[in-house]
Amino acid sequence: MPARESVALLVAHPDDETLWAGGTLLSESHWSAFVGCACRKSDADRAPKFQRVLAQLQARGQMADLDDGPEQLPLADECVEQALLSCLPERGFDRIVTHSPRGEYTRHLRHEEVARAVLRLWLSGVLSAPELWLFAYDDEGGSRLPRVRRGADIVRELSAEVWARKYRLITQDYGFAETSWEARVTPRQEGFSRITSAERARAWLEPPQNP
Repeated sequence: MPARESVALLVAHPDDETLWAGGTLLSESHWSAFVGCACRKSDADRAPKFQRVLAQLQARGQMADLDDGPEQLPLADECVEQALLSCLPERGFDRIVTHSPRGEYTRHLRHEEVARAVLRLWLSGVLSAPELWLFAYDDEGGSRLPRVRRGADIVRELSAEVWARKYRLITQDYGFAETSWEARVTPRQEGFSRITSAERARAWLEPPQNP
């Protein structure tokens, strides 16, 4: 049997891990996954659902409680970094997976802040892993539902069975209605941008640039 890979999945909200990488988590039996979630630890509805979903994904996880109000007030870099670090049982992994600094849709500031925090922590050596995977989706400025970004380094077509399991996690376990944005989005393809060099990581931290 191949050795299991330690994978940290760092997200802004409970359900992000399922929407953007749930099919991969369900498919990668050799991953030992830990999900760190930056927001909603005190949410009496979503926090228990997060733990139940993790059990089905065969992952462990922990939550922090960053402000997640509708105003999306910007948070200090150090605040986001410390929230993510507080979730993690260790600092070294075989792979780290997180949001893109461009986000997955137009627009949620917390997704972008989490992505930039992970990139900074990786570049500084506080978090270590041979590679980072960034969710690779866009909605073309809100003109359509998010789907895998053209040119993504890794594109995974989910089988009908895996996608159905992912969809049930969103609609039944997280409880989103079938008419909800989340249910309608639930991607049948999952995409990631792969980062193995400091140069490419720094390029992702420059918003005007497209790495």
